[in-house]
Amino acid sequence: MPDDDAPPASHADLGEGYMRQRWSEHFEEIVLEIGRLAKSCDVQLLTPGVIERVLHGDSSVCGNDNPRAFDKMRQLLMMHYSVRSNAASTLGHAETNQIIAEIVERIKARFGDTGDTPSR
Repeated sequence: MPDDDAPPASHADLGEGYMRQRWSEHFEEIVLEIGRLAKSCDVQLLTPGVIERVLHGDSSVCGNDNPRAFDKMRQLLMMHYSVRSNAASTLGHAETNQIIAEIVERIKARFGDTGDTPSR
């Protein structure tokens, strides 16, 4: 019988594997959508400096004019950095960076390493 007076489960109580999987799935959803939008806008996100230009609203990095997709991609990139900060607070920086690196490798395998996939 559950103890109604027991405190709610903490992140530590949920298990490292479970938390890592949840963060990984969340990152993967964001990164896949960024990759899809980058392809739609023909943005080479792996080219040095391009992500920073997107974050600053510079749509001249687009090979295709698609303001709506560019804006959504920019918002998702900002969200990615926010989620990354939250994950680092929960899992630690090393674990968060490892998760993102694994996702980027899966994305590269899926889209190819042509510069149109999101970087870390």
